[in-house]
Amino acid sequence: MKKQYISYQGMMDLLEEAMAKYPDLIRLQSIGETHEGRPIMMVTMSQDVAYADLKPALLYTGTIHAREWIGIELAVSFIQYLLANYPSNPDVVEALTRNTLYMVPCLNPDGFEYSRKHFSFWRKNRRDNGDGTFGVDLNRNFGINFHHSTQTSSNIYGGPGPFSEPETQAIKQFVESRDNICVALDYHSQGNVFFPAHKFNHEAEIEGTDLNILCANMAREIHKVTKRQYGIHRGKPPANLIHGSGREYYYDRGILSTVVEVGSRNIPDYLINMSQSVDENIPALLYALRTNIDYSKLAPSRPENFSTKDITANSVELVWEPGREDDGCYYQIYRSETPKASCTRENLIAITSQLRYTDKQLKSGRRYFYNLRKVNRVTRIKSPFAPELKIKTMLERDEFSFTLFPSPEKIGYVGELTRANNAEHFGNNSLFIGVNKTKGICYGVIDYDMSRLPADAKIKDALFSLYPMNRVGAKIENYGEWSVSILNPDEISDISDFEQIHHATPIQTLGNAIDSDQLTQGIWKSWHFSAMEKGLIEQQLEKGRLLLRLQGPVDLPMGNDSQMMQFDIGYGRFGGGIHYRPNLDLVYHRKPYQLSVGASAFHTVKAKEVEDGKLQSGYDANGERIFGVVDFTLPRMSEQSDVVFTDAYFVLESASLTGINQPMRFMVEMVDLDEPDFEQLSTGEPIEFIGYEVSSEGLAKTARQTFMFDSSARQYLEDCYDQNRAVKLVIKATSASKQHDAWVEWKTESNDGTMSTQLVVEYIERRKQPLDTPDNFQANLEGGMVKLTWDNPQDSDWVGTYVVRNSFHPPRSPFDGVKLYAGKDGYTFDKFGNANLAKYYSVFNYDNVPNYSAPAVLKFSSDEVTTIEFDEFEAQDEVEQRYRQGD
Repeated sequence: MKKQYISYQGMMDLLEEAMAKYPDLIRLQSIGETHEGRPIMMVTMSQDVAYADLKPALLYTGTIHAREWIGIELAVSFIQYLLANYPSNPDVVEALTRNTLYMVPCLNPDGFEYSRKHFSFWRKNRRDNGDGTFGVDLNRNFGINFHHSTQTSSNIYGGPGPFSEPETQAIKQFVESRDNICVALDYHSQGNVFFPAHKFNHEAEIEGTDLNILCANMAREIHKVTKRQYGIHRGKPPANLIHGSGREYYYDRGILSTVVEVGSRNIPDYLINMSQSVDENIPALLYALRTNIDYSKLAPSRPENFSTKDITANSVELVWEPGREDDGCYYQIYRSETPKASCTRENLIAITSQLRYTDKQLKSGRRYFYNLRKVNRVTRIKSPFAPELKIKTMLERDEFSFTLFPSPEKIGYVGELTRANNAEHFGNNSLFIGVNKTKGICYGVIDYDMSRLPADAKIKDALFSLYPMNRVGAKIENYGEWSVSILNPDEISDISDFEQIHHATPIQTLGNAIDSDQLTQGIWKSWHFSAMEKGLIEQQLEKGRLLLRLQGPVDLPMGNDSQMMQFDIGYGRFGGGIHYRPNLDLVYHRKPYQLSVGASAFHTVKAKEVEDGKLQSGYDANGERIFGVVDFTLPRMSEQSDVVFTDAYFVLESASLTGINQPMRFMVEMVDLDEPDFEQLSTGEPIEFIGYEVSSEGLAKTARQTFMFDSSARQYLEDCYDQNRAVKLVIKATSASKQHDAWVEWKTESNDGTMSTQLVVEYIERRKQPLDTPDNFQANLEGGMVKLTWDNPQDSDWVGTYVVRNSFHPPRSPFDGVKLYAGKDGYTFDKFGNANLAKYYSVFNYDNVPNYSAPAVLKFSSDEVTTIEFDEFEAQDEVEQRYRQGD
């Protein structure tokens, strides 16, 4: 098996041959020497390579961990690809014309050769530690957040000091001697995930969007080749991050940096898995090299203060400022319904030279994510991205929404081999879903309390979302699938009982299952409910619970030990906080009330007289119109709440048709009249048309006609109700030819005493205006954290307050930033922020719709330095611990 992989000497021989054949494209140099005397080879590739150091550059490093052979294999294959496709492929020509590639195929030559020849699982370099142990983990030996340790036998031993090793010294000296490096990609295995760099803050960073989109666009290139989905996961700083990594060292120098974890094994079957990993990553690498210039000094400046001006149920107005310069530039705007999405031609929604844009035709109550960048008109070089903007559209006038979160004791996992401890997994551990040798079969369990939803809720939209936090335990390529099922809660007496959960028969399994090559890490996974599944939610309202089971594969092929996926629950010492909780986002309608209102007055308005108590429409002897006018007085429908009209229609019944020899049509209009007036009805503009016209032929066949109010007419009708104004409808005849003494007599009452002419409205009770802005919003430091306080309103419709943080601009909506709190308290702590960094906070009042108030906003900036505690990693089980220790 291993003979198919290249050796370090074989790599050097290949590169020397390439340099001899393509001297203008490739340069080969040693940037240092290892403990065992091997050269650390740096490949430089660029069109006219003699001037390579003058161009924006991408740095590639591979196989810093000895057993992770993908780094050197992909590097050699990518070099061969560039040479073979230059100058025939215009994308390759563009990449090498505008950019330089610096590539260290193997940053750990000694360790790689030891892994190749002696012990395939070897990870470190080959330093003699002087105590009978060998090796330093080079990816723990860089100077950022270096961790001192004396455990020289550990697989993650970082060395006696930062940059103590010749390998890290070599790359440090190379990087610090060149200021043209813009992007650094560090290739590892395993996990099929991008790990963008950190600055060890709790806060979002200005380059965070650039990193996510770079990774997302590279992931899209991978997906186009094999349909495999790579994740993007920055972790949750400052906890659970590695010490002394190259990734953070590059990022600290202003270089966009990410680790790329490839494949599901370190040294897989070459012909199937390794070759596939190489093939799918070459287009992604080419994309990164081509767009490297967009993060260079040649790029336009980043747009600033990207925010919203107005959000409605179906539109959002985006606004921004140009940054340092704007001449000769235009803007590209991208929209997605998921965070960390790619920004490509497929979701480019606008190109504009303006500093605002209104995006229309959106769906109500939906989350949208917007990205913005600037483009130079002449060079076509693009700027870095503005920080991603998150919004949620408003609800339609007849809609409500509610987001369900499980309480801690109602979310956890049950394991086949952990029966004695399954109850302890709830509210504490991540959701382990799948199967491994240690835990056996594992299911995730989420028990949602539905009692806070009204029993008559009619679900319009339902979205269930999970945050995948670790997929390293899914080790088998293209094996198994993960899905979500609805269980009958009446059949489950103990949600922590493995046998009950294991043997439960699902009522329904949601949507499409996730195949193993579609498992992502760090990107929310969502399931949209179908119409049938939404009906099932409504059935569970009667039970007051919605019980979900998350399941994966239940057996392992021979020779394998794990196919396990890990999802965040938000709670406990392993959770990432409240904004990582699995959630069920619902938009729903309420069952409307119906009211039929009889007319309060009838008028027949002719050119020379007005007849009260009669209702006619048509033409008189002189061919002048006869108008029928109907008045309605709407009663008060609720003294407790606002009223929203969800439907309305006008019912009209003809008594007789007189003298109509030519086709005639009749329309209904809403008018604003103090008194019935022929001149005003003849020349005035109607307020709204009601429904469709009816013909005289139609009336002859069907005397009773219904005219439906459209949304605009319903709004006017509702305004009349709110302002206690009478509703006046005019019935007007039209004809293509002149008519005389032709009219319709409309019924004003039926023989059986029921109303023939009536206005029927359907309505719900729903608050229409938001509450007032919270008062007395303040921030101060307490115990090293930012404490936020405000005054809650004295309003019976108030449900709670919602607090959000944004590092870049004042949050204009509750979804424009990181959620910190929602509830009835008058204070909260920012437990996830860095108190040393300036940021914006907003607090909103909300009701049960919810309508959100205008925000109270403050900018916080501490005058003192607060120590940030760097929590040490704590593993949830022995498997996770072994992985963390490099085993």
